[in-house]
Amino acid sequence: MKIKNHRLKALGCLFVLSLGFISLKAAAEDKDKVTISFSGYIKTDVIYDTRQTVSIREGHFLLYPKDALDDPAGKDINAKDSFHILSIQTRMALKISGPRALGAKTSGYLEGEFFGVSDADINGFRLRHAYLKLNWRKSELMIGQFWHPMFITESYPEVVSFNTGAPFEPFSRAPQVRFTWNWKKISFSATALSQRDFASTGPEGISTVYFRNAAGPEFNFKLGLNLKNLLLGGGINLLKIVPRLATETGYQADESVTSAAGFIYSRLTTQPITIKAQLVYGGNLHHLTMLGGYAAQQIVDPIIRNRIYTPINTGAAWLEIQTNGEKWQAGLFSGYCKNLGATKEIIGPIYSRGDNIARLFRLAPRFIYNAGKIRLAEEIELTSATYGSLDNRGQVSPLRTVSNIRLLTAFYYFF
Repeated sequence: MKIKNHRLKALGCLFVLSLGFISLKAAAEDKDKVTISFSGYIKTDVIYDTRQTVSIREGHFLLYPKDALDDPAGKDINAKDSFHILSIQTRMALKISGPRALGAKTSGYLEGEFFGVSDADINGFRLRHAYLKLNWRKSELMIGQFWHPMFITESYPEVVSFNTGAPFEPFSRAPQVRFTWNWKKISFSATALSQRDFASTGPEGISTVYFRNAAGPEFNFKLGLNLKNLLLGGGINLLKIVPRLATETGYQADESVTSAAGFIYSRLTTQPITIKAQLVYGGNLHHLTMLGGYAAQQIVDPIIRNRIYTPINTGAAWLEIQTNGEKWQAGLFSGYCKNLGATKEIIGPIYSRGDNIARLFRLAPRFIYNAGKIRLAEEIELTSATYGSLDNRGQVSPLRTVSNIRLLTAFYYFF
């Protein structure tokens, strides 16, 4: 009996050890496990405009109405309506979480859509976001392509239109390295960025070459306060670009333009409604899909023809109110933008978006109905642009205002 008992105890110990080994192995496997989740949506936009517009991808990404263009009989050629149906905003995303590394939780995100990289590439699949994150208890390091820090992911216009409030809202994605530090309800982030799909403009058109030749990153510093129902924050942004490497007379051009921007934002959340707002002021905001750029203010040497540049400044503000219902939602977006010109006299050339626009205004009410994974959305977007003539400071004397009304119906299927 004693021998049998010893055998039973031995078998019991072996069984317990086996279970322990299996448990440790399972824990180790679970610790090294990588999980991937797939999501996205299908979206089709039905668009009607009362006027020709300055826009991207066959009118899908609307900025503002085109200026009047009179024919010999005095009729405005651009006062022609248009219609389109597009599904190019359809997107897919992968969320990835993996084992800890360097004492931090690790994760990744990959997202793309069929918006293309140019009008010729419409329907082409393009990269939107691709980044990795390391999260410690009070800090986060993100490396990859993501929204520019001036696009506040916690407080942005949730309009139906793909422009997401541009050109009143800074709209740009960029490769970057962002470090965020959190302390209680305060967060601070410092970001170094480059340019890719959203680039500055210059003598060769829109290109990343002006940023790359500056041989240094764009910098952004942002401070935020997140209370129970209130979000407040602001920051500054610094950018340097090199417009050209040689002058028109063939000499080496040691030229650059440095610009700064400031921004503040807020969001108030209550049970029935959410109110959001943002103010932006700065120079050379072209790469943020906003008005502005830069211009030559002086030719230093009449033989070499080297230039000194000055930024064209822009002021913009937007306000949005929306209801928080699950099934029915309503919202109202309003935006105002003004060309503030340069601080010094300019002689040209001017490299700027909307350099002959004095101001822009937009009002866009929307209605949304959610039924499970399906969403139906209606939006009326009124955008007015006041065009005029430039003075020697790059400011525009208002001459005429043209307006476009966009009627937009959107159909979503989320997965």
